[in-house]
Amino acid sequence: MTAKKQAVTAADIAAQAQLQEEIEVQKAFETGVTTLRDLISPSSIEIHSSYFRLGTKYGRTLYVYGYPRSIYTGWLSPIINIDEVIDISMYIYPVDTTVIMKNLGKKVTQLEANMSINSEKGKIRDPELEAAIMDAEELRDKLQVGAEKFFRFGLYVTIYADSLDELQFVQHKIETIFGQQMVFSKVASSQQEQGMNSTMPQCTDQLQIRRNMNTGAISTSFPFTSADLTQEKGILYGVNMHNNGLVIFDRFSLENANMVVFAKSGAGKSFTVKLEALRSMMIGTEILIIDPENEYQKLSDAVGGSYIRLSLNSDVRINPFDLPKVVDSEDAEDALRANLVTLHGLFRLMLGGTQLGANGQPITMLTANEEADLDQALIDTYARAGVTSDPLTHNSTPPTIINLYDTLLHMGGSGPQLAQRLRKYTTGTFAGIFSQQSNVDINNQMVVFNIRDLEDELRPVAMYIVLSHVWNIVRAQQKKRMLIVDEAWQLMKYEDSANFLFSLAKRARKYFLGLTTITQDVEDFMSSKMGRAIVANSSMQLLLKQSSSAVDVLSDVFKLTEEERKRLANFPVGQGLFFAGQNHVHIQIIASETEESLITTNPGDSRK
Repeated sequence: MTAKKQAVTAADIAAQAQLQEEIEVQKAFETGVTTLRDLISPSSIEIHSSYFRLGTKYGRTLYVYGYPRSIYTGWLSPIINIDEVIDISMYIYPVDTTVIMKNLGKKVTQLEANMSINSEKGKIRDPELEAAIMDAEELRDKLQVGAEKFFRFGLYVTIYADSLDELQFVQHKIETIFGQQMVFSKVASSQQEQGMNSTMPQCTDQLQIRRNMNTGAISTSFPFTSADLTQEKGILYGVNMHNNGLVIFDRFSLENANMVVFAKSGAGKSFTVKLEALRSMMIGTEILIIDPENEYQKLSDAVGGSYIRLSLNSDVRINPFDLPKVVDSEDAEDALRANLVTLHGLFRLMLGGTQLGANGQPITMLTANEEADLDQALIDTYARAGVTSDPLTHNSTPPTIINLYDTLLHMGGSGPQLAQRLRKYTTGTFAGIFSQQSNVDINNQMVVFNIRDLEDELRPVAMYIVLSHVWNIVRAQQKKRMLIVDEAWQLMKYEDSANFLFSLAKRARKYFLGLTTITQDVEDFMSSKMGRAIVANSSMQLLLKQSSSAVDVLSDVFKLTEEERKRLANFPVGQGLFFAGQNHVHIQIIASETEESLITTNPGDSRK
């Protein structure tokens, strides 16, 4: 009886355990087990001959099967940056050079045989055949010396849409972009599943549709063509038209903070520079502007800036003999010598200038003897005012042009003749403005020097003197500043003023200064050796809409692609190419309504 009871108990326990297991299985089945795969997987997959469907999304894979004979760098950029949902996969297979050399040898022999047969039969020459032989021979030479490698290249694009009609529309956009560049693509008919797998991130090339390419050709397909110029700090310059990102940049983070702006009249260059100045002020940067056309007064008044109007009738005075109140001992010792060099350039400009001839060579208006006499007169003039190379004497009241005139008049050699040529700046028509002690106070976050009311002959002289005055202040107290020189071509006409502007561009970084050079006369600016040097010493460049003649000049200097060349002449107002260091993007300059009301000088055109 006891044994029977134990057997029944064991059977009950086993049955109960089995029942419990079945209940748990049933519960798990009803509840469902959610894994990462369940979360990311589509609800269903449908494969059709010309498209596939993932859940509610439609997709279609295309492959590239044909390329032109030559293709430019960045040709894939319009596809990568297109405003559609797409997947792009590239498969690159290295090929043994010895195998390719053997095949190329056979191919060249075959092509030459065909050309020889055609010649014997009296057929006209076949340019396509000759080009093929030339390309094959050139490739053989480069492969032989290791300058090129050979690859098999597969390029697949999978597009997505919410409906078949939209899918067809996106496909047409992709094929149009490809077709404009003579790149031919097809839908992977009856291979949509293989195409979908080939463009998924699992590195399986199931389509296996490839073309032969050498290193140079395959490098043009480099996919990372969308430059991102967004930094954690800086100011907003505009919208990156490649990917709709924001271009937020700090120009002082580059190797130098200089910038050049090239644009034709009305393209938006002044608007852009004023917008940058306004936003830079918000983060503590001081702004200094040379304004030849009275374009910055409204902005200066709005932010409480100092607007200094230079004219023969104004009370403003700037003495070019002022010395900087420098703290650095090295700079203090060189202050007088540096100012003497600056004054040499100024007086060459005032006494006739050193102009650039038609062949680009300088035409000097002062002889060697006159140069020597002028140099001695400058040294003597400072000495009579008690200023020597000793930094302790630099706080003395500096001399003026009137003192120099008097020194020249009473010295031997060519001094009296130079004094007569200088007289119009001391007691003549242009007397006063630059022949008295300075009374300019630029202790403000924005200072604008307006030179519009000066005579044309005086403008380059005024720009030179203002630049020199600003440079002295920059050297005396170092802080983050921007110096904006509008219509800089007026300085580039003269060798001395061009050299001085280049000197500023080269040395600005040491004093935490960012020089912005603006011009619309691109050909004149870039034809100057100093103009090209200023561009080379500017880590930022902005190219807005250009005239057809300027496009050729700029494309040569900035190594623009064919697509960028075409765009440069057809940009709408406020759009351009923005270069920062090694990156450049297509940018749209944007401003808020409040900023626009402060910046624009023409109510009918907010970008002029």
